[in-house]
Amino acid sequence: MKKLKSTILACAGLFVTASLTSGAAAGNSLPAPSLKSAYKNDFLIGVAINQRQFTGEDTQGAALIKSQFNSISPENVLKWEIIQPRPGASGYDFDPGDRYVEFGETNGMYIIGHTLVWHSQTPNWVFLAEDGTNYCDRATLLKRMHDHIQTVVGRYRGRIKCWDVVNEALQDNGELRKSPWLKIIGDDYIAKAFEYAHEADPDAILRYNDYSLENEAKRRGAIALIKKLQSEGVPVTAVGLQDHVKLDWPTVEQEDATIADFARLGVKVMITELDVDLLSRSRSADVAEMQKQVLSNSYTNGLPELVQQALTKRYADLFSVFLKHRNDVTLVTFWGVTDGDSWLNQGRMNHPLLFDRQWRPKPAFAAVIQAAAKP
Repeated sequence: MKKLKSTILACAGLFVTASLTSGAAAGNSLPAPSLKSAYKNDFLIGVAINQRQFTGEDTQGAALIKSQFNSISPENVLKWEIIQPRPGASGYDFDPGDRYVEFGETNGMYIIGHTLVWHSQTPNWVFLAEDGTNYCDRATLLKRMHDHIQTVVGRYRGRIKCWDVVNEALQDNGELRKSPWLKIIGDDYIAKAFEYAHEADPDAILRYNDYSLENEAKRRGAIALIKKLQSEGVPVTAVGLQDHVKLDWPTVEQEDATIADFARLGVKVMITELDVDLLSRSRSADVAEMQKQVLSNSYTNGLPELVQQALTKRYADLFSVFLKHRNDVTLVTFWGVTDGDSWLNQGRMNHPLLFDRQWRPKPAFAAVIQAAAKP
């Protein structure tokens, strides 16, 4: 523990954050330089945004998005349960999606579509027969998938530049998830989804997106999947590494190897849902000891300095890996604007992002900016 603390505090001396934080607190001004300007020669810097932000209800969140990021992903409004909650042409609700895309266009951003085919947040009717109790057949589900992808991707053709076509199709052991998509259609449902998306917008980047690909078994499964799709001529052009990480997992070496492995396949590599979960149990004994208070949810008044600096160092280390692979990594997206927006709160107060609940930059923000300046 002492060794960990001394290492963290030594690194903390490298991060000059006082002027940024005090400037943001006084008058709620925004930090400079911005993330997007710091990484303008390396890769796009994106963020997942919610409806309050792209409609302008959260004015401070919207200001941060415009100031700091040049790419956006939608947290929920393009997921099937939101955009087509009911069957048929009359079952679509395009208003939230339209406003999301308009926000991106107005602010000159690279716009991501998330997500077309997923086992979660898909209405039950999609998988059910007319009797409402049994699964539908393969032909019916393929038609529903085709119609949905054609309608949604077609509506935003040329405007949404990149789609998460299939999301989280693998289990942790690298085998295909036993989802209704797999059970009803078979393992070619993934290829069909990419083919339908390419048909709807031939110029869009089409992405396979998943979490924990740093785990060797799951990574092997994903590599095998991408190679199979490529051998069949399926237009998968990018892989998304979600990177919902912990303080001590994945290691820098695991992150490095994962990016390199997918880059060798000739696809674009994107970090799609980056955050650092401080409430999950860590594997390192030293970090677990430091986290005792976090796990009992006693950080409701903010992070102690030691944990704040551990988070700072974690982001600095991650971005050093992303920068090492700047020729292959084309986008890094944070999953949420501020700590208060994060899906990781879930009844407890997490602190996983670069901006706190008052929209102020944390020391980790300065670490990420400084990482970009290193040769």
